[in-house]
Amino acid sequence: MGRDHGVVAIAGQIGVVASVALNLAALAFYLHGRIFGASAGEKEAGKKMKKAAAVAPSSGKPPVAPDSTINLDHGDPTMFETFWRGTMGEHATLVIPGWQTMSYFSDVSNLCWFLEPGFEREVRRLHRLVGNAAAEGYHVLVGTGSMQLFQAALYALSPPADAGPISVVSPVPFYSSYPAVTDFLKSRRYRWAGDANTFEGDEYIELVCSPSNPDGGIREAVLKSKSGKAIHDLAYYWPQYTPITQMLAHDVMLFTVSKCTGHAGTRIGWALVKDREVAKKMNMFLELNTIGVSKDSQLRAAKVLEAVADGYERQPADTTGDASLLFHYARRQMACRWRALRAAVAASGIFTLPDEVAGFCTFAKDTVSANPAFAWLRCDKEGVEDLEVFLREHKIITRSGTRFGADPKVVRISMVDTDEAFGIFVDRLAAMK
Repeated sequence: MGRDHGVVAIAGQIGVVASVALNLAALAFYLHGRIFGASAGEKEAGKKMKKAAAVAPSSGKPPVAPDSTINLDHGDPTMFETFWRGTMGEHATLVIPGWQTMSYFSDVSNLCWFLEPGFEREVRRLHRLVGNAAAEGYHVLVGTGSMQLFQAALYALSPPADAGPISVVSPVPFYSSYPAVTDFLKSRRYRWAGDANTFEGDEYIELVCSPSNPDGGIREAVLKSKSGKAIHDLAYYWPQYTPITQMLAHDVMLFTVSKCTGHAGTRIGWALVKDREVAKKMNMFLELNTIGVSKDSQLRAAKVLEAVADGYERQPADTTGDASLLFHYARRQMACRWRALRAAVAASGIFTLPDEVAGFCTFAKDTVSANPAFAWLRCDKEGVEDLEVFLREHKIITRSGTRFGADPKVVRISMVDTDEAFGIFVDRLAAMK
């Protein structure tokens, strides 16, 4: 088995090298007009295509104007688009030949047989670079976003259906999709049971979202029973959102390209799973659910993660002014937005935000402030009982605190939308009295 695995690994490495070489050749072939064979008309058409690509939006959302309705309900990370439109975008460009990724299988020797070796390699590399999670000794699973992996983890950690549904809990305010996704299929294996702080019982699955969506707080498991299990949702445990204070090593840890690099549309997430049997059950869910995960998306995600890591390996991470360093760039952008939001809240006088927190970041090697991906905004104005409705009247769409198990006087607001949308939002907020 060891010898066969080694042969497969070597063959896989050769295949990856050949694939990269072919991708580079295909890209050069396209950019140089099919090697002297392109007509003047074809060359002009190519220039027009490149120009259109340079200005075309990456989102299907309409552009905003000063009187537009601003939708900050979703955590759509279009803020990152500016970074990838710059010089770094060239490093993340990928050409996939028509014959590539046709098979269901990526690596039959791997427990997750549809996991692209290049993607697994870049995931482990990125965690080593950032130091936010221990990837060595863990099984890597790939999913269509982290939400599919969340469902797979629920399946893997729950008892058989004839044992009765296990309670799934999370402390308030919890991520608004947890209740809906948990109960969507009305499974006999698990059911949503609400706030972990008020739960009584020894058997449960606790969802630990840290930093928390919606309020950005650092969370640890609330319940301590030996019979209980936990899923750690670490989508926002990246240096642009929070200080990296330790390398986490929980049993099941979920991540997503969406909030790490901003590529939400690629629909790729990954899980780091310590126990092999749990990983096998999660993988079975993924097999039965979608017969694997798009290999094309995995290749793109691998290329994006590679570009991020390469940016840091080419230059020291302390060059904070370098626009090729994703986490430094994004942290500066997030810090700027949070300063603007806190200034708008102060100017208005009717809102409050959670206190700013800071800590020593082992990645930045400095004390930095947390800049959560969402603002947890409360209104203190007399007569405003439902903040979501109040803001909608000012053409600002948010998500009510009631969706997170909290009260209607608080809302979650995305901090990662476009510069234009965010600018209009803070201007309107500052003018509310």
